[in-house]
Amino acid sequence: MIEINNLTESKVNKALIKETLNLVLKKEGLKESSIISLALVGPGRMRKINKTYRHKNKSTDVLAFVEQKTALGKYKIGRLEKIQGLGEIIICPREVKKNAKKFKVSFEKELLKVLIHGALHLLDYNHEQSGKKAIEMAQKEAEYLEQSL
Repeated sequence: MIEINNLTESKVNKALIKETLNLVLKKEGLKESSIISLALVGPGRMRKINKTYRHKNKSTDVLAFVEQKTALGKYKIGRLEKIQGLGEIIICPREVKKNAKKFKVSFEKELLKVLIHGALHLLDYNHEQSGKKAIEMAQKEAEYLEQSL
């Protein structure tokens, strides 16, 4: 399940966002019962979140926060047992628009790129660990972006 909370005036294609996230989940071997929350926020809110959690006092295009796992690793209440909460992706559309202009691509393409980037972080990919991991993550981003457009 993909939950989208748009706290901005930016118009986004929610169906394409859900399709793209479902593509990434499927390709990575996760079930459709996985939960991802997506929040679209303004630059002020993004700056505050970035300062609080990454100690960087500036806005950014995307942040991802992995769901905290319990000792059991998943929910254990009736039908919720098979649900896996992955976490939350936070995107600042204004930053995405700036980057789209800078890289000379459409807003939609840049949005999907950062969306995929955030989803891969939720799935434990980390470009900051090593060169090999960064290359692997970049390759997956490019592959999934191509398939989603």
